Amino acid sequence: MRSGETLTRAAIAESIHNRLGISRAESLDMVESIIDHICDALAKGENVKISGFGTFLLRDKGERIGRNPKTGVEVPITPRRVLTFRASQMLKDGVSGS
Repeated sequence: MRSGETLTRAAIAESIHNRLGISRAESLDMVESIIDHICDALAKGENVKISGFGTFLLRDKGERIGRNPKTGVEVPITPRRVLTFRASQMLKDGVSGS
C-alpha cells in the first residue's frame, strides 16, 4: 500500500486471503464479522480495546455554550455521545518508526 491511499475492507480481506489461503468470500466475511462485532459493542455503550492497536472510547459530552466564530453569537451545544480513538503505544511506535 502506497502513502496517501486508503485501507479498505476489500484490501484487508485480500491480505487475509493471501496470507491464510482462505477464499476471498470467507476473508471478506471475516472482516465484516469483526467490524460488525465492534460496531455492536459500541452501540451497546461498551468501549472496545484491541491489544497492540488501540482503544475506541465512548464519551458523553455535556451541554455547553459555544460561539459562532463568524458572528460571535453564543449558542447552546446540546449534550451528545462521541467516539474517540486512543492509539496503543505499540501502534504509536510503529507509526513514528521508533
